[in-house]
This record gives sequence, structure tokens and C-alpha cells, in this order.
Amino acid sequence: MSRAFSLFRTTDPVPEEERRTILAAPGFGKFFTDHMASATWTPAEGWHDRKVSALVPYSLHPSAAVLHYAQEIFEGLKAYRHADGSVWLFRPEFNARRFTRSAERLALPVLPEEDFLTSVEELVRADEAWVPGSADEKSLYLRPFMFASEAFLGVRPAERIAYSVIASPAGPYFAGGVTGITLWVSSNYTRAGRGGTGAAKCGGNYASSLAAQIESRKNGCDQVLFLDDTGGEGDLEESGTMNLCLVTSAGELVTPALGNILDGVTRDSILALAGEFGLTPVQRSITLSELRTGAADGTITEVFAAGTAAVITPIVGFKGEGYEFTIGNGAPGKQTLAIREHMLDIQYGRAEDVHGWMRRVL
Repeated sequence: MSRAFSLFRTTDPVPEEERRTILAAPGFGKFFTDHMASATWTPAEGWHDRKVSALVPYSLHPSAAVLHYAQEIFEGLKAYRHADGSVWLFRPEFNARRFTRSAERLALPVLPEEDFLTSVEELVRADEAWVPGSADEKSLYLRPFMFASEAFLGVRPAERIAYSVIASPAGPYFAGGVTGITLWVSSNYTRAGRGGTGAAKCGGNYASSLAAQIESRKNGCDQVLFLDDTGGEGDLEESGTMNLCLVTSAGELVTPALGNILDGVTRDSILALAGEFGLTPVQRSITLSELRTGAADGTITEVFAAGTAAVITPIVGFKGEGYEFTIGNGAPGKQTLAIREHMLDIQYGRAEDVHGWMRRVL
């Protein structure tokens, strides 16, 4: 049965000239489109009040459960304008399935995949004018999210839930060209523990990473690398916002196995594409000691991070308590850049989508 998100157009859109100025240099997460998709869940009515309407602030009671118990989840995906003017999403079904898994982990009601996809598509259609052109890696970033809006104090799953999708035009992640970054290997903080929320995309995971990000910048690094244990040793997990991938001299593309880390859309796509670049995809545990040794003896030739915002970010060095080391010659690797370019070509319609990943909206 179709679950329509009825459109109620705003009476106060951003003026066209102002929108054009924004789209010329949107940055990331700074500006937002005219509309939002939304729905509400209660035990009695299930999901209801589906609509796309004017982007407006939420009004919450100070006791709203999300403010006290952090019962919320979110997703991130993009809409891409192709050269012919059409607009496409990249693997939104993957995001919908992950949203379901996150909801189950945070004891939130499951939003049907059809509702997820329809809400995203209808918002893109309502705000098509906000989808940038295909030049310069611009896109429309989409943020579906769900949170406990019920007003009460007490540790139990909330019985009133708000779901929304908002959109924000995004510019190129590397405005000055793709350069490598350095990660700080944290000895003081872990991202998640066994049985925790590491595999869910929830705000608490990101909030707990902020102190480690501050620590990394104090040590002259761009981001943090989390291990599965404190003390400066253990298995690699992921960076503050991205999955981790290694290229070896033996022709393997290695990434930490799932469990405590996020099942990233970009990560999964890279594993599927690895063979096209002569690489064998491998998911397994990787120790910090293996990374350090491999960087020293050349058996690890490239390292990069993978995520929706930047697609692929070359990692050229690591620092930790009392040590630092470089990957390869300290510059972005050839395989890293080639995989990144191919992924972008698929997303922007410049390469054939043999995997059927792209979903047309307009």
C-alpha cells in the first residue's frame, strides 16, 4: 500500500537570487532547503501524519525523552545532479536497511523501507531547485533522523516518536584538491564496546568521539583513529566519522570486520569495486602493531577512510603517544585516488552503473 507524503508548499521560500548565491558556495551543513519531510509514531496510531511541508523549528517540552536519554538515530545520503539535469540517489535502500537496524538497537519503532525511500524522494522533488549542478562535486546532502519526542522522565522506550528528513546543499569536501590527512591513534578513548551501539548510527556515538577529536587536533592531527581498547594497542576500528581501509603490497584491500563499527555505504561499495582495481577485498581484524610494521616494511602501501561526505579520504600518516609514522611516500596513493574517482563517476553518471546502485528521482 502506498504511503504518500503529501506536499504542503512553503509560503516563504528562500528568494531565488539568495538560493543561487548559496549554491555557488554551499560549504557543508550551513544552509538548508525550503522543506522537510516528517511523520509521527505512537503505539495507538503507528506511523501517521506523513507530509512534506515548510522547514520549521521543532517545539519540544523540556522533558522530551531525547534530551535526557539520547534515544535517536540518523542517516546521511546525497542526491546527485547528472549532466542531463536528472537527479539520482546512491544506494538509498542500504541507508533504509541500516536505519532499521539502528532503530531496533535504540528501541525505536521501525520505519518501513517504503516510507524511508518515499520521504527522501518527495523532499528532493519538492526542493529540486536546491540540487546543485554536477560540476565541482556538489550535491544535496539528505539527513533522515528519528527521535523520542514524548514528554516524560523515566528510563523506558518513548511512546511518541518524530521522524524527519532535512536537506542541505553541499560543496566539494576537498575544495583545494584531494590531500592526505594524519590520524591520531587515541590511547584514552574508545568509540564503542562489545554489545554497545557501535554498529548503530546514533548521535551518542558521535558525541562520545568529540573529546578524542579535540585530543587529535591538540596533537597536530586532522582526525582520530579508534582502537577496540585503550592503552594504545589493540585492533583498528574506525576514525571519528569514517570507515578505514588499507591497501597491501599483496594486492588486498583490507578493512576491519563489522561488529562494533558502522556498516558504511561507501565501505560496502568499495569492497564491491575492489576487484575492478585488481584488489582482493578482505574483512578482518587489523592490529595497530600490524599497521605500524606494514607501514615500515612497505607491506601496507596505502590507507584511506571512506564515508558519504568525503567519499574517500587519503590517510598519509599516523601519530600516537611517543610515535609517528608515514604511509608510503606521504602522499595520497594511486589506488586510493583511482577508486575515489571511479566512485564519483558512478554517482554523477559519468560511468556505467553496472551494480544498479543509482536510483532516479527526477
